[in-house]
Amino acid sequence: MRQVAERAGVSTALVSLVMRDAPNVSDYRRTLVLEAAEELGYRPNVLARNLASNRTRTVGVVLNDLHNPFFAETVDGIEAAADEAGYRILLGSARRSPRGEARTVETMLEMRVDGLVLAGALMSVAEIERAAASAAVVVVGRTTRSRLVDAVNNDERVGARLAVEHLVALGHRAIAHVSGGAGAGAAARRRGYEAAMRAHGLTDEISVAAGDFSEEGGYAAAGSLLAAEPRPTAIFAANDQSAAGVLDRVDAAGMRAPGDVSIVGYDNTALAAMHHMSLTTVDQPRATLGRIAIQLLLDRLDNVRTDPMHHVIAPSLVVRSSSGPPPSHAAGARP
Repeated sequence: MRQVAERAGVSTALVSLVMRDAPNVSDYRRTLVLEAAEELGYRPNVLARNLASNRTRTVGVVLNDLHNPFFAETVDGIEAAADEAGYRILLGSARRSPRGEARTVETMLEMRVDGLVLAGALMSVAEIERAAASAAVVVVGRTTRSRLVDAVNNDERVGARLAVEHLVALGHRAIAHVSGGAGAGAAARRRGYEAAMRAHGLTDEISVAAGDFSEEGGYAAAGSLLAAEPRPTAIFAANDQSAAGVLDRVDAAGMRAPGDVSIVGYDNTALAAMHHMSLTTVDQPRATLGRIAIQLLLDRLDNVRTDPMHHVIAPSLVVRSSSGPPPSHAAGARP
């Protein structure tokens, strides 16, 4: 800083003000300092400066699955909101493993992040609460009753009901579900599917094939459903990735969607909107979830509140061309 001050012909105190982006510096002097810093290759020691204020102004974001577009699109909202608040984010992938999440969370805490956003976390509540003892924590896409942790997610049961009601309105009765296995929100989506089927008098038609929120899982689950007798006329997959696998399996069987079987996904990621998929799906606003997560985190950090906040967003249905009326000639069609 002394070298920058000497090069710019100003005091070190002024250099400090410029590097902290203080408002009470003239444009002329700010330019002098920034040009001198660039010529000397100077970068402020942000870590040292922030530690002096007991804040690093960083947020650790742990993604359950880096390959799932839902998480990438949620990060768009997280990053935008964090940037507006003057925070930086550190990204880590858990590789769909609770153990991987725990390791990544520990690494983030060692780097002294001010807060953590856990997207689609599979860790136990006890492990998440231990992390909350060291930093503010918000979980995204998962419900929790913890009084130490904030959460933001969509109403999974309502979303599943929207999918089933859409298919029932089209005339389907034999509606199967590809579950998301242990994935965050998967159990609630399955319960929502089953409750909606019972509400429409379709208890005997309930059929669940095991999946795991992946294309491979959707492909394998669809194979078992298409081989069943009678065959379902519609399949509701627990997320868009799984639905993509279902679409692939339907195509591999020489069938068409929705001509032979209708398909509905969940999340409304960019994947669903691609022309060759044109997937009917349940929308949960990913960027909005990310923005709310950061706001909840900032409320904790700024001592706006200490009580937990569990924010639930209502989902909606986006109808595209993968769903239609059941074919009267299809195996498994009901009168």
